[in-house]
Amino acid sequence: MPEDLSIPRLLPIGTILFHLLFLLVAIPIEAYVLHHWLKFDKKTSTFYAISINLFSSVIGWIMFFMVEPILPIQAKSELISYVFFNQFKSPNIHTFVIFTAFIIFFTTFLLKFLLLKVLLISLNELGIKKVEESETSQRQRGRRLGILKLQNANLITTTLIANSLSYTAIALVILIRGR
Repeated sequence: MPEDLSIPRLLPIGTILFHLLFLLVAIPIEAYVLHHWLKFDKKTSTFYAISINLFSSVIGWIMFFMVEPILPIQAKSELISYVFFNQFKSPNIHTFVIFTAFIIFFTTFLLKFLLLKVLLISLNELGIKKVEESETSQRQRGRRLGILKLQNANLITTTLIANSLSYTAIALVILIRGR
């Protein structure tokens, strides 16, 4: 087989497979939380869990490839060492990794919340019926706003719980991988 047609030797297959493993761990957990807290049926909650995880993964990788070129050389070296060889070069990098993990967690949480909100609105799953303007009074508008606020609070709580549980499971997988 010609050398030009072979798979590149620097393709991080381990990283790709672990990311797929992380998705396989996160999707069922988040689907269960969506099913339990938002009272979706199992098929709908699985659809939303798959959608928000895949979209957030794609957006996350795009953001990674946008940020990576502007990192300092030392950070790039540590990143390449960890991604390709599963080891850190310097012991001082652990605090940076923990700080970055917190940033990634909260960014992912906000991203998943916004994606879920967009999906719910676009697929009209919020259950808010459109009422003609001539029929709506001030009181009905106030009630609708109250319902929206309650649903937003429930959606934020549900997304935070789902993201926390999936990140906990992923952290356990990473700890098991490191041993």
